[in-house]
Amino acid sequence: MTEHYTVSVRALCEFTAKAGDLDLRFTPSPTAREGMEGHQIVTRRRGGTYRTEVFLSGHYEELTVRGRADGYDPERNRLEEIKTFRGDLALMPANHRELHWAQAKLYGWLLCQSEALAQLDIALVYFNVVSQQEDLLKESFNSNELENFFKEKCKEFLSWARQELHHREALHQSATALDFPYATFRHGQRPLSEAVYRGAASGRCLLAEAPTGIGKTLGTLFPLVKAIAPQRLDKLLFLTAKTPGRQLALESAAKLNLPELRTLELVAREKSCEHPDKACHGESCPLAEGFYDRLPAARQDAVHETVLDQARLRELALKHHICPYYLSQEMARWSDLVIGDYNYFFDQSAMLYALTTQQGWRTAVLVDEAHNLVERARSMYSASLDQHVFRAVKKQAPKALKTALERVNRQWNALNREQPEGEAFIVQAGLPEALLQSLQLATAAISDYLTEHPFALDSDLMRFYFDATQFIRVADLFDDVHFLCDVEWGSSRGSSSRRARGTVVSLRNLVPSERLRPRFEAAHSATLFSATLQPSRYYRDLLGLPDNTVAMSMPSPFKAGQLRVHIARHISTRYADREASVAPIAALIHEQYQRQPGNYLAFFSSYHYLQQVQDYLQAHYASLPVRAQRRQMSEADRQAFVEQFHSEGQGIGLAVLGGAFGEGIDLPGQRLIGAFVATLGLPQVNPINEALKARLHTLFGEGYNDTYLYPGLRKVVQAAGRVIRSEQDSGVVYLIDDRFCRNEVQRLLPDWWTPTEGQ
Repeated sequence: MTEHYTVSVRALCEFTAKAGDLDLRFTPSPTAREGMEGHQIVTRRRGGTYRTEVFLSGHYEELTVRGRADGYDPERNRLEEIKTFRGDLALMPANHRELHWAQAKLYGWLLCQSEALAQLDIALVYFNVVSQQEDLLKESFNSNELENFFKEKCKEFLSWARQELHHREALHQSATALDFPYATFRHGQRPLSEAVYRGAASGRCLLAEAPTGIGKTLGTLFPLVKAIAPQRLDKLLFLTAKTPGRQLALESAAKLNLPELRTLELVAREKSCEHPDKACHGESCPLAEGFYDRLPAARQDAVHETVLDQARLRELALKHHICPYYLSQEMARWSDLVIGDYNYFFDQSAMLYALTTQQGWRTAVLVDEAHNLVERARSMYSASLDQHVFRAVKKQAPKALKTALERVNRQWNALNREQPEGEAFIVQAGLPEALLQSLQLATAAISDYLTEHPFALDSDLMRFYFDATQFIRVADLFDDVHFLCDVEWGSSRGSSSRRARGTVVSLRNLVPSERLRPRFEAAHSATLFSATLQPSRYYRDLLGLPDNTVAMSMPSPFKAGQLRVHIARHISTRYADREASVAPIAALIHEQYQRQPGNYLAFFSSYHYLQQVQDYLQAHYASLPVRAQRRQMSEADRQAFVEQFHSEGQGIGLAVLGGAFGEGIDLPGQRLIGAFVATLGLPQVNPINEALKARLHTLFGEGYNDTYLYPGLRKVVQAAGRVIRSEQDSGVVYLIDDRFCRNEVQRLLPDWWTPTEGQ
């Protein structure tokens, strides 16, 4: 029996009807909420017989095409395709309009077929979310015209569809026959793999705590590849917080040695843009000119590659003279395993989440180092605007924008005058509505201006525009339970007056659960894994995991004898005791190094604390080789720092806890034989964290633990985990502070550790 290939109307149009330049000038798109509300306003204006969200489907040979038309008015015999927009409609590129017509005409034929219509009026309804005015473009078609158009587009797509069906069949056969790439699993790796496979089979979410060294990346990826055929999975998403995680995933995929598994690495635009000084349209960037005309050949080349990592994707894109970043966006549709940052699935405008819902994919999600997702998700759904930065933008802005920006300035100053005297940080009772309205008008004015006068992405005006747009988007989501609005007085050199300093207005997401829950519900299955996911209740509550989520902890392959854990309780690292702690910490580091020379890492709560200890070591133990993490190290600098820890090397590396070297780096054997952790890692006590504590206590009853203790101890365990990376490693860890002796702290340390007091 011939297998059918199903494609949405939207995907069919995007594949066959896009032509000409890549042009992002007309992309100040409405927010998701504005888009939905715009559709509702338009449909409410129609008559009582008007039908909305009309499901339609049709066939052409082995191709099934389906989708939902926005609206149909049977009295007028008119099908409507509704598009919301901002700015000047006259400036919309012609190829955008052609795409909209193609979509409407495909729906038109499917409706004619369904309703046995001989003729149909089709209208594009453009709704301006700012003015709430409609522009309606209407044409009449007979059913034969629409049928021929439908067949033409299906023919264009059919050879690709057949190619994809053949690819899926080959992938299913190979994945089903796939064996684990090693003769045996590591200790704890097999139960992890089995749990991931069961999660995919049952469509449930798994929260898996698995210790470092068992091969979590391969142990989670292998079972999902095995599940592709039986679970009819369309996409595997491997989501990471940092670049090393992507690299490990690529290496693990290569170990599977499965040529049929198309693997794609997604990289941020700023890291893949070839012309950052140019705007994204054909009149400015040569790689945007004719992008959609050259895309088919590049796409055809790309699907024959097993691995499309950043380097290979760039080679292919430049060969076809198109933008690497937007080629990667296209290939996300046609790859089997997509490796990228969290934001591609969890962010407000997450591409992979949008495609999952639009295309109806059965998606299995792997979340690497999932302990990072809480803070990352908070940042995705938060926004801040700095008045000092805004004033600089306003001062240099084009004349055409002065009025709109001055309105923002007036409303901002009015908000400042409402704040009580003598307080630097003020929690607001709700949204700053007047400021918000002025920002909406300003972004509309800027978007109109940018359409005719595009700026480079790195310009100050563009940065403010993006920041203001994010602020408006977060305001759309704001509620008094999961968010906090605050005003904080900033600082300005050479002036002490509050008015001169200006304020920073922030919308902070405190609990991202409501924003992430739809993402987990959209996935067929999700596995979140890390070496530090205790207590599981914390992650369930803050991440909005489904009620049937399974939490499990894998046994450690390590023995207590491999790691000597000492608690230096004679030293206090509390803020009030920092000065007094510097000398004894330096002495402890020196004594251990004298006893056992080798490579060590010492972690501190701040750069200032690190610098104090570094200065003391250099002054009193000058022969001790010391290197230190610096602020704002580039990726190359970070790599150079790590490479100093080689098996023949010796010395002390000083780093900030929770930073680039506190997790995600692998230093097995003699590359690292010990660590000193001179802090509990507790977040700073400040008005923001105190507001967070109060809110979390109200919601979950553990405000202090959720705000301070759990995040702090997680960083400690991650940092100490750099020492033991395999069953052959041995080493030593010093936990420096008397509070490490407390029961509530030791409860959060790994079970296989046996801490002792003293040296």
